[in-house]
Amino acid sequence: MAWIRGAGLTAFGRLPGRDALGWQAHAARLAMADAGVRPADVDGLVVGYATTLGHLMPANLLGEYLGITPHVALGASVGGATGLAMVAQAAALVDSGAASTVLVVAGENRASGQSTQTSTDTLAQVGHHRYEVPIRATVPQYYALLASAYLHEHRLDPRDGLAPLAVAMRTHAARHDGAQFRKPVTVADVVASRPVAEPLHLLDCCPISDGGAAVVVGAGGGARDVEIAGTGQAHLHQHISEADLHESGARVSARRALSAAATDVADVDVFGIYDSFTITLALLLEELGLAEPGRAGAAAAEGRLDLDGSTPVNPHGGLLSYGHCGVAGGMAHLVEVVSQLRGEAWGRQVDGARQGLVHADGGVMSAHVTAVLRRAGGEA
Repeated sequence: MAWIRGAGLTAFGRLPGRDALGWQAHAARLAMADAGVRPADVDGLVVGYATTLGHLMPANLLGEYLGITPHVALGASVGGATGLAMVAQAAALVDSGAASTVLVVAGENRASGQSTQTSTDTLAQVGHHRYEVPIRATVPQYYALLASAYLHEHRLDPRDGLAPLAVAMRTHAARHDGAQFRKPVTVADVVASRPVAEPLHLLDCCPISDGGAAVVVGAGGGARDVEIAGTGQAHLHQHISEADLHESGARVSARRALSAAATDVADVDVFGIYDSFTITLALLLEELGLAEPGRAGAAAAEGRLDLDGSTPVNPHGGLLSYGHCGVAGGMAHLVEVVSQLRGEAWGRQVDGARQGLVHADGGVMSAHVTAVLRRAGGEA
């Protein structure tokens, strides 16, 4: 049985001074200190890609930098789902006996280390190399297509269908010192912000950030350790032109994770759900069964995503407000849920949280990975 023994999360924002390797090392040291392990104790190292680094061997590179000589070293790249995919791999290494202490790391200087145009062009490569990339479509434009279809199908306006989700995430971020954006916003602010790709406006989109996140996975069971109770994945398409807009893979991934954990979504107390755009969060909430079709925005407006709501989501502010520095952006959701289950989410604690679910997608709703986490002694 694999457990998260330590976790580290840096502040996110435009924070010059560290390169990608520096952010990865910073987050790794935070996680190792939290777990009480030294570099010499780490025998497994799994590291996510960084667009500002581009090294072919990210785990070996970081291992040398930190003085770690692991038995197993792996790099990973499945877009925004990379962080959870790495944790699933770490759990498999521990459960199989291939490694006993696995350090999972992500970090990037995406805000200060490259131009916005470079970042946009790099991320756009998730599109189809023949039919999408040549027309210079961007990731916001891909998600805008999903948003347009969603709003049309459910006869919604961005004001009620999407904007409340951005407001809820900013409300949560205001309670976290490490968040990139903490100033509260209103629905009026969201719809009045600069159009990026209609119907998505600036506040419907996550920012580009610098930062890092890491966890230590191993055999455990201590009072602060958090069990990786189950994981699941689904990869039903790569390109938006091939997607089923009502079955992107989130439902399948979550079902597999919940089954492995022998639990049900109704028994989950806190959620970390990927939210690169408001439409991302809306679609995932509904496909995961956390909101009725077309009702994700209403759920946010009604307070259901709040700390004391029926479905607390992203108490740290998510990608939309805590920030997004690549792979570590998705891992921030994981670290937040770990903090919640430990009862250490000071000032934003969900009362009685004993079981959490984290879900991430990569590409354009393409790669889906879900993890169910459980606090020590928090049997389903």
